[in-house]
Amino acid sequence: MIETNRPAAAPVDDEPDLLRDQFRQLLRYRRLIGGGIAVGLLGGVYLGISTADTYVATADVVLRAPTDDPFNPSLAPDKAINVGSERQVALSSSIANEAAKKLGVSAKDFAALRSGLQVTNPPQTMVLRFTYTADSPKEAAKRANAMSEAYLLKRQESLDATRDKMVKGYKDQRDPVAKNLDELSKEIARMPAGAGRDAASSAKTDLQSEVGGYNSKITKLEALDMTPGRVTSAATAPTATDGPGIVMSLALGAAVGLALGLLAAWVRLVFDPAPRSEGDVARALRAPVLGYLPRDRTGGGPLLAAGEADPRLAEEYRSVAFRLAYDSRFADRRRLLVVAPRGSSETAAAVAVNMAASFAETGKDVLLIEADLRTPVLASQLPTDAGGRPRWSQGQGGAPAPGRHADSEWPDGRQLVVDAGESGTFDLIPGDRARNVPRALTSARATRLISEADAPNSTVVVLAPPVLSYADALALVDRVDGVLVVCDPRAIHRTDLIRIRELISGAGGTVLGAVLHAPLPGEKRGKGKDKGGTAAAGPAAPAKSGKAAPQPQPIPYEVAEPEQHIPGDGTDTVALRTVRMGRR
Repeated sequence: MIETNRPAAAPVDDEPDLLRDQFRQLLRYRRLIGGGIAVGLLGGVYLGISTADTYVATADVVLRAPTDDPFNPSLAPDKAINVGSERQVALSSSIANEAAKKLGVSAKDFAALRSGLQVTNPPQTMVLRFTYTADSPKEAAKRANAMSEAYLLKRQESLDATRDKMVKGYKDQRDPVAKNLDELSKEIARMPAGAGRDAASSAKTDLQSEVGGYNSKITKLEALDMTPGRVTSAATAPTATDGPGIVMSLALGAAVGLALGLLAAWVRLVFDPAPRSEGDVARALRAPVLGYLPRDRTGGGPLLAAGEADPRLAEEYRSVAFRLAYDSRFADRRRLLVVAPRGSSETAAAVAVNMAASFAETGKDVLLIEADLRTPVLASQLPTDAGGRPRWSQGQGGAPAPGRHADSEWPDGRQLVVDAGESGTFDLIPGDRARNVPRALTSARATRLISEADAPNSTVVVLAPPVLSYADALALVDRVDGVLVVCDPRAIHRTDLIRIRELISGAGGTVLGAVLHAPLPGEKRGKGKDKGGTAAAGPAAPAKSGKAAPQPQPIPYEVAEPEQHIPGDGTDTVALRTVRMGRR
């Protein structure tokens, strides 16, 4: 027999499958992706409009260091000129002031004149690129040329001023020496021949040499080529706007917006506590996902899927029952407990009913037990007829057991037959309001009732309240073993599924699998319905024997007066029992 209830193993690394799965998960957050695309399109529209009337003109200036031999290969201009400093000079206010004088720009427009200029330096070159942005193509070209010319003029003035200052310094040092030389020459002319004249002549030679050195330096400076540079490419009026255009802007905005939307969806996916896929549910429960109910199921409809206009739901239930039938752990005892994590048990009740109908369709004797003694609803929502008593109650005549209260307690021996249409019939033990729910679920009569599955060709399906809302389901786990979890993956956290698996394993049971469903109509994501179940549904009484009851009347039950308090009536918390440790 095929074993289907195995712990979820780590999947084989298959990059294409993993990428496809992650992409499908990202598509769950369509609003974030759509919002990112909308933001990108708005940015594209702004870019297209803001650059629709923007023109850019460019002028290139190559820098040149002062030299006396421009053809000397040993001269390294990049060592004599700091291009970074020259770029900052080109962006300075002094250059802008010179250009403003030439262009006739007023003081109030001076800031706008400077803001339109950008100066860049192409790598590995001695070129400064003057780029000017303006609303008019002619104005952009005019101002770019004015800025480059103003820079060259200021640089020429700076170089000339530096050379003139150095020449003046050398002359200031030379003039006193030349004056001394003239005076010494006059004294030598008056001196007679001899040792004194020879010494004076020697001093005169030294002064002449010093004056000659100064004259040589001055001549060299005056011979320097002080050209600061030249314009290699003058700015011309551009023929098109600088922007990419409205169509290209929208395309770029959509691409960037899609990337932002996918990034936001990925971040949301990473921090989403809900299971991201069926694999996450399987790994959390260490059990397979047996089925996913179609989305077109409407709340408040019939619990039995057989006979509905859309056959997909019934086929999905048959598929889940087929997989359970081939699970060796379920086939050993044929006892199935159906529970929801928390909130509403409406879908769990539908799964329990249709599992019973599917097993009945295979020819098994099926008994459905409604162990939800807090909000029993099945008898009022299923087409039932009175049936025989279950075997555990035969021979008792309906009289209360010795030592028990005179009023009826659940289970009280009532058994209904549910007509499942083409699937056949199955028996139903309807739930009823109990004064002490823990005692009723752990009673010997409830245990004897669940043991009906030990008979040949018999199957028992038990519906319990949400396992995380009440401890009722844990009281039945060790008697049923196989548990089927019914949940909306978007309304529960992965930690809740792990907690359910640990609670069921600790109570000695096994999670056979999970059935997933979409949110019910009117039910918000992450929030189940009120614990009280459907407001219109309530506990119902069985129909009289021999008469069909498509709409049975509610079963009357005692309600304690407001001033009374019955211990164990469900309004207080009572410890069921100490849960024994079982296999995990």
